[in-house]
Amino acid sequence: MQQIQIPPLAEGEIYLCGIVNAVGDVTHTILLPAEAEKRLSWPDAMEWAKSLNADLPTRAELVIAFEQHRSQFKEAAYWSNTPDADPEYAGWAWYQGFGYGFQSYYLQNYELRARAVRRLTI
Repeated sequence: MQQIQIPPLAEGEIYLCGIVNAVGDVTHTILLPAEAEKRLSWPDAMEWAKSLNADLPTRAELVIAFEQHRSQFKEAAYWSNTPDADPEYAGWAWYQGFGYGFQSYYLQNYELRARAVRRLTI
């Protein structure tokens, strides 16, 4: 069986996961060590991550982070990069709670914590 090759990591980075698409390409997700200094609205959190040449985690990546790297997060809510797709909830975005492990959505102007990830597709 072939193993997935984990890409090199910079100091403080944590390998989060590799997600394989339908043609076999792997997108590696790496958790960056930085956390936003304060709670941010969703648009500000997206901009903060972008300023690091990174992104906020997807909802799926946050579930993996909760299951495998919970100690890297405060017991608080963290924004995902995923806005709510339901037109009735325009202006809402998804988050992951690291206290009890639930996911839900808030208005994008609420201020939650943020962590950034980088992705590499091979």
